Amino acid sequence: MKGTVVGLAILGALTLGVVLIVSRGTTLPDAPVPIAWDREPCAHCHMQIGEPRHAVQLVTRDGTVASFDDVGCAIEYLRQHRPAVHRLWFRGEGETWLGTDVVGFVPTEITPMGSGLLAVDRRTTDARTFEQVLDTFQAPSAPGAPP
Repeated sequence: MKGTVVGLAILGALTLGVVLIVSRGTTLPDAPVPIAWDREPCAHCHMQIGEPRHAVQLVTRDGTVASFDDVGCAIEYLRQHRPAVHRLWFRGEGETWLGTDVVGFVPTEITPMGSGLLAVDRRTTDARTFEQVLDTFQAPSAPGAPP
């Protein structure tokens, strides 16, 4: 009888340990996950993400992390896949990441995939909100594609 009680106690402890390990491993990130610059591909266009200034990162509610090399790639991915978004960040100046609640966008001439959008603090003069950009963004045409 004593051996059965000890065995059940050990089994219970092991079960609790497994539950704790699994539950800790499923915590969704609340901050951007490091991107392997110049090695990690964009989740939309599959080009290597090489310009931190234009990077975007999405974490879905199922824990998928998708990184993008251009704001336009992220918008097209969101439109096509309609993921359940947990968090979405846009890389601003320096090493600053901006969430959808504080990000704004201003036009810029050169971006990795030609979106012409630069993430800034939404309080920046003439910045458009994420919602405005999402509603109005038109992906640039590929060279040789019909208009």
